[in-house]
Amino acid sequence: MIAIIDYGIGNLFSVVSSFKYIGQDATVTSDPEVIRNSDKLILPGVGAFGDAIQKLRETGLDKVIIEEAKKGKPIMGICLGMQLLFEKSYEYGEHKGLGLLKGSVIGMEGVIDEKLQIPHIGYNALSFKKEHPLFKYIKEGDYVYFVHSYYAVDCDDSLLAYAEYDKDITAIVGKDNVMGCQFHPEKSGNVGLNILRAFSEMEMDK
Repeated sequence: MIAIIDYGIGNLFSVVSSFKYIGQDATVTSDPEVIRNSDKLILPGVGAFGDAIQKLRETGLDKVIIEEAKKGKPIMGICLGMQLLFEKSYEYGEHKGLGLLKGSVIGMEGVIDEKLQIPHIGYNALSFKKEHPLFKYIKEGDYVYFVHSYYAVDCDDSLLAYAEYDKDITAIVGKDNVMGCQFHPEKSGNVGLNILRAFSEMEMDK
């Protein structure tokens, strides 16, 4: 069973619907015991980093996520959920993240060409940096759907794929059992569904 973590932030219905569409048992939950008993975790998220990490800490779910990740359970962050996996974010101040991946999150403003729209909204092609099981059913050049104003940097250790939006923008990260997509796989058609399908087939690191 895949546990989709509910901490008050995220488009949970679309995510759970996507897993059910590909025949996977998924449930939305904020219950630590359900999370601990699950086979895999999804950490969704939309909105501001500071608000999200605060809600995780208030509920104690931050500790549960870290504990389960350290056990080797596959976990995938989506959009803001991916950003939360890193060490810190500079969105409206400086905020400490979950620290499961090395790197930080910065804003696009002042970094990308000022003629380009922020937030970055729309479909962009994926360019692969490393081979990974998440790519089992997709190919380089496939398009996925982004909606974001911040992105991960200094994350070469886990960088799997990027998309070009003036700069190379981190798109997919993965280190051992901890993974993340800056884009929304649940809104990326068959490509996104195939990424979720590949994730659902992963085994726990022992």
